[in-house]
Amino acid sequence: MAQTGFGRRYFKAFVSGFFVAVPVTVTVLDRLAYVARVEGASMQPSLNPDGESSPDVVLLNRWSVRNYQVHRGDIVSVLSPKDPRQKIIKRVIGIEGDFIKTLGYKNRYVRVPDGHLWIEGDHHGHSFDSNTFGPVINELVIM
Repeated sequence: MAQTGFGRRYFKAFVSGFFVAVPVTVTVLDRLAYVARVEGASMQPSLNPDGESSPDVVLLNRWSVRNYQVHRGDIVSVLSPKDPRQKIIKRVIGIEGDFIKTLGYKNRYVRVPDGHLWIEGDHHGHSFDSNTFGPVINELVIM
């Protein structure tokens, strides 16, 4: 009989904890942070140094994006300008107003327009980034 009471208390504690933990976790992931898997060679050697055999998992800061606090050197997740169903992870090289010396873009030097970022992968030979599609509008950053 005592075992049954213990089991019920344990079950009630688990259920009440579950119904508190799930909303808190969802809120944190929606407002503060985002967990993403990094695959491919574009951010090597900083991220995913071993290649496809062991993709890295990163925690991205959503709070900074929501408050427009993205800086040069930050790593961001962006909806691809070529395929909005695809998310890409790149490093911010330039913010609005910066002049960028490009690596193969149609113009040798580019001024990053207001409300845009210049993003590049760390592995320049294997990266689909601003050198391909130009400056990225801030609204595409989903970090």
